[in-house]
Amino acid sequence: MTESTTATERVSREKLVEDLKAVVNDAEALLKATAQQTGEKIAEVRAKAEQSLKTAKVRIAEEGKEIMEKAKSAAKSTDEFVHAHPWKAVGVGALAGFLIGLLISRR
Repeated sequence: MTESTTATERVSREKLVEDLKAVVNDAEALLKATAQQTGEKIAEVRAKAEQSLKTAKVRIAEEGKEIMEKAKSAAKSTDEFVHAHPWKAVGVGALAGFLIGLLISRR
């Protein structure tokens, strides 16, 4: 797996977690708004929705932990590389800055 694929995957996962959090918040608001509704069918649907929300919250927490662990691992690897190869890191940073400056100046 290439570095860009990993970065893309990480961004996709972070977006997924954000989207799931929004869905959970909306579903909680919906459950609160329908709290006064009565009936067997409503109670059944509410119970199922509440269980789904609990499951989603657990999965979101797990994904969030995994994302944090990967981010910490990437930061640690970067730190180790910079300490082991400081001049390479400076060169990469200078090249990246040059390329970004070149792209910005074209606009």
